[in-house]
Amino acid sequence: MVQKITLTPVTTLPKLNQPVVPAGSQPGFGELLARAIDTVNTEQVKADVTIQKFLTGEIQDVHQVMIAGQQARLTMQLALEVRNKVVEAYQEISRIPV
Repeated sequence: MVQKITLTPVTTLPKLNQPVVPAGSQPGFGELLARAIDTVNTEQVKADVTIQKFLTGEIQDVHQVMIAGQQARLTMQLALEVRNKVVEAYQEISRIPV
């Protein structure tokens, strides 16, 4: 005997921890790009300040310096990988015959 399975459609529910935003008020690509660049810049500046504090003796813990440097390095790597993917997607789209 074959058992019949009924599938019900899955609907996406809004996330509970995020506010509902009207469609027209979402940030554009340029604004998202500016925020990402600001984040990378902030991490780089934070790493530089931490290194300066270590060199002047304000910070004795070398772990803080290493962590700040690694965070800056990782955010830069992420930005470069995203850029590479965007360039790759653009090149792929430009190869599509019209």
